[in-house]
Formats: sequence, C-alpha cells, structure tokens
Amino acid sequence: MDGDKKPVLSVASNPGHCLWSGIVPPDRAARVVHRLMRPDMWSGWGIRTLSADHPAYNPHSYQRGSVWPHDNGLIALGFRRYGFFAEACRLSRDVSSAAIYFMQHRMPELFAGLPRTPTTFPVQYKGANVPQAWAAGSCFSLLQAIIGFQPDAPNGKLYIDPRLPDWIDELTLNDLRLGKNRLELHFWRVGAETRWQVSDGDPSLVEARNCATGPNLRLACV
Repeated sequence: MDGDKKPVLSVASNPGHCLWSGIVPPDRAARVVHRLMRPDMWSGWGIRTLSADHPAYNPHSYQRGSVWPHDNGLIALGFRRYGFFAEACRLSRDVSSAAIYFMQHRMPELFAGLPRTPTTFPVQYKGANVPQAWAAGSCFSLLQAIIGFQPDAPNGKLYIDPRLPDWIDELTLNDLRLGKNRLELHFWRVGAETRWQVSDGDPSLVEARNCATGPNLRLACV
C-alpha cells in the first residue's frame, strides 16, 4: 500500500504459496514458476519475498526482499506439485547450502536477499529468531519435495515418488513414523535413476507411484 493506502503493483513470493495450495490453474503454473525463478526474485540462496526491481526493495529488511527458509520450503512443494522438479531441487539446494554458513546449521528465521556470488555468503537478519521452528521445519518441506512423500496413515500406506538430484547420490531416512509403524528408507542414484529400499520395517507399507498434480489435490499419486 502507498501513503494513500492504494495498492502498489508488486512481484512477491506469495504466488508460490498458491502453487503449494493447488489453487493455481495448471495452465498458469509455468508462468508463476518461471517468474519466481527470474534473477530479481531468485537470489541464489532462495527466493526473495519481494522483487529486487521494486522501489521498496531492501535485501536487509524483514519482508521487503529477504529470504525466508519456510517460504522457500512451501514454494518448493508447490513447484513439485505442478511437475517442476528441477526448480524444486534448486530451491532445496539453495536453502541447504545457506544452512552450512550458520552455527550448528540452524536456519534463522530469515536472511538477507543479497545475490549469491562465488565470494559471498548468506547474512542473517539482525533480529531473526534462532532457532525458529518454521525455519527448521523447512528441511522437511524440501525433503518432501525431493522424495515425494504422501502419507496415508489411516490406511497404513506411505506413497513415494523419489527423484534424487545429481547433488545427492545417497540418502537414508531413519525412524520415519507412519502411524504406529517405524521405517528406515534408503535411496540411491544409479545414473539418472533413483532406487530405494525399506532397510528396516515392513516393506508392504511403502509404495512407489508416479505423482501427478491437480488444482484440488495436495499431491496426487496414481
């Protein structure tokens, strides 16, 4: 809003949440994804809350161009939901790469939306909460975007559609709970193919399915 309380046209990260919720018509999803991944929105450490081309942009501010881990976690799920796996993995790598610069790999509430270069590192917002529950929870959103989890605990099923990116050769998930059951899943890549096995627990609880998307589904597996 401007000083007269009139709306100011802005490009922000919120439409990425619309992808996550499924309210974006499929024929418009690509436009949203590609717009969020343009350099004014994508910093290299994640997607900014506000375009760097906006007059109010300030990468060190709270909500005018900073990067929020939980924001990117939801956007990554939205990307995956509409079939943009490469973009979802890119955000996953952005945020996980940023985490190594913070003490004990604790993700702060937000960090500056400065562009990533070979000689820069993410700068924590001065008043950011650390630890922050929703920032810490972003790792699970990013993991879900990669593995394609769709739990159905009432029916005792865990559906997955794993696609490890080229920067993850192997991944093991321990103590994964499905209702009263516990599982250990192991994933690995052979070339471009992702393979998996249930290394502990009941294998019949886990089923791999190709996941499709739809405007009224969180993640539909068929």
